[in-house]
Amino acid sequence: MKKIDENYFKMDDNIKQNQIEDILDEDESILLRIKPKKSAYILNSFISMLPIAFIWLIFDGFFLTMIAISHAPAYVWAILVPFFALHLMPVWMWLSNIISANARHKNIEYVFTEKRIIIRSGVVGIDFKNIYYTDIKGVNLKVGLIDRMCKVGDIYIQANDQSAVIQDIENPYFILSKIQKIVLDIKTDIIFPNNLRPNENSGFKTKYRP
Repeated sequence: MKKIDENYFKMDDNIKQNQIEDILDEDESILLRIKPKKSAYILNSFISMLPIAFIWLIFDGFFLTMIAISHAPAYVWAILVPFFALHLMPVWMWLSNIISANARHKNIEYVFTEKRIIIRSGVVGIDFKNIYYTDIKGVNLKVGLIDRMCKVGDIYIQANDQSAVIQDIENPYFILSKIQKIVLDIKTDIIFPNNLRPNENSGFKTKYRP
């Protein structure tokens, strides 16, 4: 174990504090780094919440049109305008999601090391999420209609105390299989260290026969 002294927390002036390399351990190396496919990411940002926003806009638009036809007095509009400005919040959220999609795509990155999965994301500030392979409980793949058209998929990762989604990545089946293998290998190493493994293990690939 490396000795910890008064310089342990001394910050390097060259660290930018927003790149993947800045948070890696000394003996940690990157196996793969990928980004979402931009066309799929932008398109899914547009479609996300679209049905809700559309229904909300139609409902509020119809209601406001009826009030306008009835020639409501000015004081009524003074009350309704602030109310509907708040009531249309799902529409504003949908528009914000579309407008910020390009900036979010620029900052998002998925990095796989031999120890963990690091997800870099954010719009104004940069956030990092770390999921260690030893904590992963389940890995699932979802390929929707838009994903199939764009030849991408979403990988859902469930860990002990958190979850994450690796969105709109190409070759999702291949990456899913690699994640599953890494998780299995690391957990097998923990349960059965190399020096305790027999040369032959007849039970590992046996089949259940009722």
